[in-house]
Amino acid sequence: MSQMLKSSGAVAAATLLSRILGLFRDIAYGKLMGVELVASAFAYAYTIPNLFRRLLGEGVLTAAFIPHFKEKEKLEGEAEMWKTANAVLSALILVSGAVVLLMMGVASLLIASGWFKVRDTLMLDLLRVMSPYLVMVCIAAVSVGMLNSRGYFFIPALGSCMLNLAMIASVLWLAPRMGPTLDKQVFGVAIGVVIAGIAQALFQWPLLRKEGFRWRWVAPWKNESVRFVVRKMIPGTLGVAAFQINVLISQGLGWMVADHIVSSFGFAVRLMEFPQGLFGVSMATYLLPTLSNLATDKKYPEFKTTLRDGLGYVFFGNVVASILLVVLSEPIVRLLFERGKFDALATERVAEALRFLAPSLIAYSTVNILARAFYALGDTKTPTRISMACLLLNLFLTTLFVWSLQQAGMGLANSITSYTNALLLLFALRKKLARLEMSALKKSILIQGASGVCAAMVAWFGLRFWENQWGHGSFVLKAGAVFAPALAAGAIYVGIATMARCPYAREMVSTAFNKTAGRLAGRRA
Repeated sequence: MSQMLKSSGAVAAATLLSRILGLFRDIAYGKLMGVELVASAFAYAYTIPNLFRRLLGEGVLTAAFIPHFKEKEKLEGEAEMWKTANAVLSALILVSGAVVLLMMGVASLLIASGWFKVRDTLMLDLLRVMSPYLVMVCIAAVSVGMLNSRGYFFIPALGSCMLNLAMIASVLWLAPRMGPTLDKQVFGVAIGVVIAGIAQALFQWPLLRKEGFRWRWVAPWKNESVRFVVRKMIPGTLGVAAFQINVLISQGLGWMVADHIVSSFGFAVRLMEFPQGLFGVSMATYLLPTLSNLATDKKYPEFKTTLRDGLGYVFFGNVVASILLVVLSEPIVRLLFERGKFDALATERVAEALRFLAPSLIAYSTVNILARAFYALGDTKTPTRISMACLLLNLFLTTLFVWSLQQAGMGLANSITSYTNALLLLFALRKKLARLEMSALKKSILIQGASGVCAAMVAWFGLRFWENQWGHGSFVLKAGAVFAPALAAGAIYVGIATMARCPYAREMVSTAFNKTAGRLAGRRA
C-alpha cells in the first residue's frame, strides 16, 4: 500500500506542479480573452487537434503499447524493446503528420469556400495554426509511456510543466505583439500551443537517452510489433474516437447556442481536472504498468488488491475535492479568474457549469482506473463497448439540456454519463474476474460518504459566515472566502475518516506525517 502511495505520489507531485502552472495558464487565458466569442473560438479550435492527440497519442495507444513494450524486454531483451519503440514511434509520426496536413487542408478549403460566418472563419484560422501541435504531443505521449515502463514517473510527468510554461509565455509575451485587438492577439496564443508541444516532447528525450534509447527510423508497415499494437488499438480506438467525436459535437452544440458556452464549460472542466489529475490520473498512470505486470505473471489476488487500494485512495481524495468544488464554486472562480476581460458575469457562468460538473469527478477517476484494469488484462473491447453506449447517452442528454441550461446542461449531462460508465465498467469487471473482493472498499466508501456530508455542511456554513462578516471586496478577502471554509471542511473530513478507521485515510495521514517528520529530522541533523 505504501509503495503505491510513494510511486503514484511522485506522479501526483509532478502533476500538482503541472496543474498549478495550468491554473496560471488558465488565469492568463481568462484575463486576456474572458469567456466570449474569441475565447470560445480558441477553445473549440483547440478541441480538434486534441481529438486526434487522444486518439493517436494517448490512452489507447499507451494501453496497447506499454504491455507489449514490457513483454519485449522480458522475452527478447532491450535491443528488441527499443526497436519496437522506434517502429511504433515511426508509425505514429507518419500517421499524425498526415492528419495534420489533412486538418490544415480541410480548414483552408472551408475558409476559401466563403460559406461560413466571421466567427466560424476565426475558429478555422486558429485550427490551421494549432494543427502541428498534434505531432509533437503524440511523440511526448509515447516517450512518457516508455519512461513509465522503465520505472520513471516523476520526471516524465514534469513534461506537462514545460507545456504550461510555454503557453503562459505566449500569453504574456507573444500575444501582445500580434496586434492591438483580441482577434489578432489570440493567434499568438495559438502559436504558443505549438511551441508548447515541442517543449513537452523534447523534455523527455534526455532521460530516454540515459536509459539507452536512440531514435532510429524503422519502417512501420512491415513491422510485426506495429501490427500487434494496431490490432490491440482498434477496439479501443473506436471508443476513443466515439468519445472525442462526442466531445466535438457537444462543443459544437454549445458553439451554436451561444458565444460563451464553450469557453465557460471549458474553464469548469479545467478546474475539475486539477484534483482529477492529482488523485485520478496520477494513480492510473502508476496502475497500468503495475497491473500489467501482475496480469502477465497471473498474480490475480495481488491484481485485485492493487486495484481495490487504487480505487480507495482515489475515492478518498476525490470525495472531498468534489464537495468543495460544488459548495465553493463561485468563490473559487472569482478568486482565480475574475480580472481583465473575465468579469462578474463570466464568474457566474463558469461557477454554474462547475456546480453541475464537479460531482462527476469521482466517476471520471474511477473510469480511468477501471479501464486500465481491463487494458492490463488485455481486454480493450469491453471498456470500448461501454464507452460507446455512454457516449450516445451523453450526446442525447447534452442535446436535451444545453438549450435550456446552456453550460450547466453540458455539466449535468457529463455527470450522469460518467456515473453510468463507472457502474457498467465495475459490473463488467466483476463478471470477468468472478470476484473483485471489494468489501473493505465498500465499508470505507460509507465512512467517506458520512465524512463528506459533514465536510459539505462545514464548507457551506463557513462560506455564509465569511460572506456575511467580511464579503469579498479585496484579493485577501476573496482568498479567505475559499481557503477558510475549505481548510475547515478538509480537516473535518480527514479527522472523521481517520477516527472512523478508514484505512486509506489513515495510510495517507501516516505517510504525510512520516515524510514531514523525516524532513524535520534531516534538518536538525
